Amino acid sequence: MSAVSFTTSATNVFGLGSYATMLQKVDSVSTSSLPVPPPKPLLIATPGEAEAGEFAVLIFLHGYLLYNSFYSQLIQHVASHGFIVIAPQLYTVAGADATEEIKSTAAITNWLSKGILQSLLPPNVKPNLTKLALSGHSRGGKVAFALALEKAMTTLKFSALIGVDPVDGMDKGKQTPPPVLTYVPNSFNLDGMAVMVIGSGLGEVKRNPLFPPCAPKGVNHEDFFKECRKPACYFVAKDFGHLDMLDDETKGIRGRSSYCLCKNGKAREPMRKFVGGVIVAFLKSYLYGDNTDLNGLRFGHETSPVELQTVEFLV
Repeated sequence: MSAVSFTTSATNVFGLGSYATMLQKVDSVSTSSLPVPPPKPLLIATPGEAEAGEFAVLIFLHGYLLYNSFYSQLIQHVASHGFIVIAPQLYTVAGADATEEIKSTAAITNWLSKGILQSLLPPNVKPNLTKLALSGHSRGGKVAFALALEKAMTTLKFSALIGVDPVDGMDKGKQTPPPVLTYVPNSFNLDGMAVMVIGSGLGEVKRNPLFPPCAPKGVNHEDFFKECRKPACYFVAKDFGHLDMLDDETKGIRGRSSYCLCKNGKAREPMRKFVGGVIVAFLKSYLYGDNTDLNGLRFGHETSPVELQTVEFLV
C-alpha cells in the first residue's frame, strides 16, 4: 500500500481535489460488525471505494451547540485532497464547561489507536495515524487547543493543530472552564507542534444589539495566535462571519439559527472553500513536507477565494 504523495507544483486547494469521497455516519453503539464502537457518534469523510492509499487523519470538532453534519461540505472538501476526516458529535446539549468535550476527544483519539477505524473505511483506504492532526471550530477550536495542551492525555501524538475561529468564552475575564488563554504572549507549550489559526473578520461584530458577537474580542482568534509559538500561521478572512464555513443549507432549529445569530458574509461558499483549502495547504506542508500551496498563500502567489485582512507566519 503506497502512501499519498503530492506534486511540487501548486494545486487548486480551494477547489475539490482529485479523490472521490464518501461520507459515513458511525453510531456509538456496539454491533456485531463493530464490537468496540467509538465513544461518540462520528461523521467520517474519506477517499471513496475506488481509491487506494495511506492517508493522514484529521479530527475535526464542531462548534457550540452545532451538529457535525453542518460541516459535511467542508470535511468532504478536505477528504477530496487525500485525507481522512473524523468529525465526532461531542454532545447534543452542553453547558459552559468544556471539560467533558476535552475528555471525549481524548477518548476518541485513544479509540483510534486500537486500529478499529480500518473496519469502517473502504478496503484500500488505510489510515496513517503517525500523521494525525487535530482541529476544531469555535468552542471546538478551544477544545482542540486544550487537548493539545494536555488537559487530557492521549495514546497517539498529534503532529498539527488547527483552530477555525476558536473562541474561549464571552470576553476576557469571562472565559468558559477550563480556560485556555493565559494572555501571556507565546505561552502555548505544544512541544514544537505546528499550529494554524483561522479567523473571521466579522466574528467580533454584533449582528444586532440583542446578541453578543459570536467570536468576541479578548477570547477569539487574535488572542489564540498571540499565544502560539513557531511554527505557526494565521489567516483572517475580512468580510466573512463566524459560521460562514458551514454547509450552504443547515436544517432544523439549530441550522436555521446559524443564519441569524452571527454577523455573516454574503455567502458561505467562499469562506468554506477558503477554510477547506487552507487546511489542506497547512496539512500538506506540516504532515507531508510540501510547502508549495502554503507558501503560495504566504507570499501572495496563490489566489484566495476571500479577501484576507491578515496573513502572518511565525517560522
